[in-house]
Parts: sequence; structure tokens; C-alpha cells
Amino acid sequence: MAHPFETLTPDLVLDAVESIGFLSDARILALNSYENRVYQVGIEDSEPLIAKFYRPQRWTNEAILEEHQFTFELADVEIPVVAPLIHNGQTLHEHAGFRFTLFPRRGGRAPEPGNLDQLYRLGQLLGRIHAVGATKPFEHREALGVKNFGHDSLSTLLEGNFIPKSLLPAYESVARDLLKRVEDVYAATPHQNIRMHGDCHPGNMMCRDEMFHIVDLDDCRMGPAVQDIWMMLAGDRQECLGQLSELMDGYNEFHDFDPRELALIEPLRALRLMHYSAWLARRWDDPAFPHSFPWFGTERYWGDQVLALREQLSALNEEPLKLF
Repeated sequence: MAHPFETLTPDLVLDAVESIGFLSDARILALNSYENRVYQVGIEDSEPLIAKFYRPQRWTNEAILEEHQFTFELADVEIPVVAPLIHNGQTLHEHAGFRFTLFPRRGGRAPEPGNLDQLYRLGQLLGRIHAVGATKPFEHREALGVKNFGHDSLSTLLEGNFIPKSLLPAYESVARDLLKRVEDVYAATPHQNIRMHGDCHPGNMMCRDEMFHIVDLDDCRMGPAVQDIWMMLAGDRQECLGQLSELMDGYNEFHDFDPRELALIEPLRALRLMHYSAWLARRWDDPAFPHSFPWFGTERYWGDQVLALREQLSALNEEPLKLF
């Protein structure tokens, strides 16, 4: 059976945008997105718009609208975020079985790795986002946890026969040891789940005209604040300590960070490693994935994963980062 996205042709994209009242100039550019499909669409006598077509059966309508509402809450207090367009009183539209949302086009460049001045400003931005995120919970979006990001990921990989037989015992063994250690650290670490970005890598924090703005809240969910912080860090331990200090100086101007959550950095990194492999496995029926990730399923990839999980298990036994 063909994957639903195979029917999402350029003509269908243009028809969807025009179905809600916009007049396209027929220019369309596919942007870099795998989980959903995102296009820049030219509009007659106006700026191009960004059309995001949601992956079928991933989020409920309620969960998507909750993402939109969170974005508007941020925008209402002048946090620079790319919010969906409201058209005819709605942000979520449907055409030919696809749900889609339109956004204004906002360009920019990713932060420079390790730039302390930028990290201070990114910390301010994250602190403002989390101050809003902590005011109430999500009701329709799942929380980040050991079960869904860890145990469920391992089950997906084992049940789907994605791991070469020669490496299966090694991967399963280290993954189960890692998850046990992650569970122990989670249980021993006080933390509070808040609404957060959820996928806050530098590519989702764009700089334009010397101002940072946040994009792509598609993965926003409940989780510990440190999830949005650790992906900003790069380099060795000493470099990460300096970067963390700058981030926290900016962050704490707007929201109080509990330093005990720093013990969750390595557990969260471990969960992200396993979840990424499971994400590729779950999307393998999408033709874009075998084309874009041809190395998935090779012995080299899974050998590297066994090594990465072993290194992560070792990192979990080291002293966590601390603020001074």
C-alpha cells in the first residue's frame, strides 16, 4: 500500500493553499523536513507562505491545536516565535485528507556552537519560554518519559527485526543495562515536568537581524526543563561547563532553574539516542526515509550504536555537570 505522503504532489499542495482563499503564483519549494512535509509556496502580490502538512495519524487535532495555542501564548508576551496564521478563524485546515497549517516565512541562521554571548541570549529566550510553559500543563500531548522514549523504542527495534542478527545480542544487552541506569537516575532526581519545546537543537533557534526566534514546536510536550537546555551544549566537559554557566545566567533572569535537574542530562541524551533509531524504524515505510537514510540497517550503523550506548552508559556513571 502506498504511503499517504506519496499522494502529496505539488499540485495538491497548491490546491490546498488555494482552497482556503490564497492565490498561489505556482512557485513551490520543498523544505528540509521528514516528520512532516513543509513547503514554501509563492503567493500572488505577497510574501511567500510556509505550508506544513502534518504526518497522518501522528497527532490528534486536539494535540495540534494545543501546540498552536502554546505558540500564541508565547507570542502574546512578545516572545519571538513563528506562530501559525489564523485564517477564517482557524489555524488547522484540511484538504484531500491532509491536515495543514500556514506560517509566515521567517529566515535566519543557526547559533554558532560554543558562542558564549549567543548562549546567554538563548538562555534568556529559553527562560521566557519555560516561564510560560510552567503556568499550566498540556492535556493532549504526551510527556517525555523513560517508557515512551526508552522501553517503547527498544521494543520497536527488537520486534521489527531492524538490527542485524550479528549485533542483536550486543545491542539488546547494552540497551537494557542503559535503561535500567536511566530509570535509577530518573527516580533519584527531583524534577518538574513543564510544557517545553521538546526538540530544542540549535537548528530550531534561528538568528535574524541579531535577534533569535524559535521555530518548529511540533515536538512540544511535557518534560523537565533541562531537556531544552542540554542540546545547546557542545564540546568537552570543561567547555560545556562554561557554556552552561552562560545559558543559566540568561535563563535565571526569567525563570528559576532547579540545578538538581542537571543529573538528567545524560539520561535524556541516552533516551534521545534510542528514540532516534526507533523513529527511523517507525518511519521506514515512508519512501523519503530509505532514500535519505540508506545507512540505517547496516552493520556499521548498528555497530556504531552499540558503541554509542556503551559510551552513554559510562557517561551515566560519571559525576553530572554542576553550576558553580
